[in-house]
Amino acid sequence: MRRQTATSGIAPAGSGRSLRLDPLSLPIRFDAHDPRADGYTRQIELHRERVVLRRAVRGMQMAINVRVSDFTGVALRGNDEAQTLVLVHRDPSLSVPLLVSSDGDELAEAWAIWSELFALPQLDEGARKPTPRRRRANAIRARRPKFLMRRRTAMTRELSVHREEREIIARD
Repeated sequence: MRRQTATSGIAPAGSGRSLRLDPLSLPIRFDAHDPRADGYTRQIELHRERVVLRRAVRGMQMAINVRVSDFTGVALRGNDEAQTLVLVHRDPSLSVPLLVSSDGDELAEAWAIWSELFALPQLDEGARKPTPRRRRANAIRARRPKFLMRRRTAMTRELSVHREEREIIARD
């Protein structure tokens, strides 16, 4: 297995290098930033059919093996200054960064190559809108409770009960 840590991974302090992986030289092993892991790094092995994530959390070593088909696609994230090409998983902690760059042409070319290599769709996360907020319970506060809606309405009847010289009339 070839390693690409010389040209990718976490750059040392003061280095101008950014994450740049070559999709045509798989398998690749590199380090990436992980805010929840010990030392804030995790090791990623990227193969054509699987991804292995290795990290330590509170001294416990773990290796997570994920099939490439379990990922939802390849997405472009970020702002105008620097954008990141990411292999997106439903669980955000399993997403894998592939390329960090500010060059739009390079990103578009790499996006197409990675998407074709893994046979995953290109996701445009910038066009995705957040879901609308759900209406709260106070909007329907005046409605009758659900368990009372199930009750049948009975015919109105009068009931007379004598108690201590008073008459009480109850209606349903």
